[in-house]
Amino acid sequence: MLAVRDIGAGTEAAARIADSRLGATVSVQQLDLASMRSIRSAAADLRASYPRIDLLINNAGLVAFTKGSTEEGFELHFGVCHLGHFALTGLLLDTLMNTPGARIVTVSSFGHRMAGDGIDFADPHWQRRPYKWVQAYGQAKLANLLFTYELQRRLAAASGTNAIAVAAHPGTTKTQLVRDAPISIRLQNRLLGGLRQGAAMGALPILRAATDPTVVGGQYFGPGGLGELRGYPRIVSSSATSRNAPLQRRLWEMSEDLTGVRYSV
Repeated sequence: MLAVRDIGAGTEAAARIADSRLGATVSVQQLDLASMRSIRSAAADLRASYPRIDLLINNAGLVAFTKGSTEEGFELHFGVCHLGHFALTGLLLDTLMNTPGARIVTVSSFGHRMAGDGIDFADPHWQRRPYKWVQAYGQAKLANLLFTYELQRRLAAASGTNAIAVAAHPGTTKTQLVRDAPISIRLQNRLLGGLRQGAAMGALPILRAATDPTVVGGQYFGPGGLGELRGYPRIVSSSATSRNAPLQRRLWEMSEDLTGVRYSV
């Protein structure tokens, strides 16, 4: 199942997967993580269609060089990469918890270290301060890890489920993520192109987190090369801020309030 914002692009991707894997059945679900209305509709469709969900990969990512907002007015990075994933996971959680061995994989970035002092709870949507895309991106990626670690703690304490939450990051990869970047950043990417790996290699940490039978909840996977920029996947460390349990709980409570999605754990 591919949950996608662009149905046309998703249908093309599903066809390529089906053509490359004999017997594969791939379906497409419309989902716009910048809209709580779309998230709730997609989650309802998925719950109705699938009595079990073995794997959920929260993989949406973006880089917005100018400030943007979701349908609800959330800052775009924070709204899509964190709050959207938080809401979708919460709405599917009962199905995941009732599926033996289910995994929730959330894609972060080594850019989570660019979040400065962490989450600005007084102004998470950059309404009172000058917008800085690097810090906004870092805040969202930090939130991905804070969410993963708090979710894993709650799943581990819940009875009747062995579902786990893990995280991964792709390193630096040759994708279309910065296609709308200012020319200075596009030139920089071109100059540093030799440091970036292909998208297939960048996907390996996510795939390992999703499929390796030895994975345990709360682990974080990334490329094993210098600076976690490229290479084959291994368990990597995250910032001390991401491991701050009171910060994880505070973000969780704020996320429930902002999205209106209350978790069953």
